[in-house]
Amino acid sequence: MISKHLTIVAAFALMTGFAAVPAMAQDAAPAAPAAESTAPAAAPAAKAAAPNENPYGLMDIIHKKNPVSYSVLILLLVMSAGSWYYLFTRYFDQGRIIAQSKLAEKRFWTSGSLSEGVEKLPKNSIFRAVAEAGVKASEGGTSLVGLNDWIAMSLNRQIEDANGQLQAGVTFLGTVGSVAPFVGLFGTVWGILQALISIGVAGQASIDKVAGPVGEALIMTAIGLFVAVPAVMFYNMIVRRNRVIMDKVRAFAGDLQTYLITKGSK
Repeated sequence: MISKHLTIVAAFALMTGFAAVPAMAQDAAPAAPAAESTAPAAAPAAKAAAPNENPYGLMDIIHKKNPVSYSVLILLLVMSAGSWYYLFTRYFDQGRIIAQSKLAEKRFWTSGSLSEGVEKLPKNSIFRAVAEAGVKASEGGTSLVGLNDWIAMSLNRQIEDANGQLQAGVTFLGTVGSVAPFVGLFGTVWGILQALISIGVAGQASIDKVAGPVGEALIMTAIGLFVAVPAVMFYNMIVRRNRVIMDKVRAFAGDLQTYLITKGSK
């Protein structure tokens, strides 16, 4: 009788145990979708942050701190800064000299005497320096050299000095326009070399091993052209304006020489 009751109790316990297992499984089942729901939320965040970082741009070159790339960038930066500096300084100096030529036409040739005309010109004027040289030469002729030749030599010497002042910075602009593309080309060659080394080390031409160095090479080429093209334009503009100014200076010196010779012959 006792064994019969034990059998009934054991059967009841087994039935209640199997009934509890499905209930616990149902309670634990919703936890998995909750964990899965967080994964899609993190993925868009990572995708949204990825486009903000460009591993193949100019900032990546700076962050790598490669000595060769740094040297090329600094050299191109110095060239560009020097080109813009000489553009502004030469342009304003040329504008000042052109204004002096107009002032010389209005004041010098309308004066009553040479000394009065010289005093009417600004002290830093190229035309005043030419006039003073001509007047001084007309007063110091020698018997071995004719008056005309002496005045011509003095005026030509002063003209050459004025031309030397106008040429300041022109050589730098011409050098930058010629050299900057080759400096950028050197950066290009260096970037391609780094790409080949990366391929050799990795043993396969994967895009991540090639894109970075090749992108750096193209950036160096672009910067070299960006520096060279304005320098060539500035060079041509400055040379053309210098030519116009020197024509005005030579015309003024020629008129002054004619006046001095005519005055001396009277």
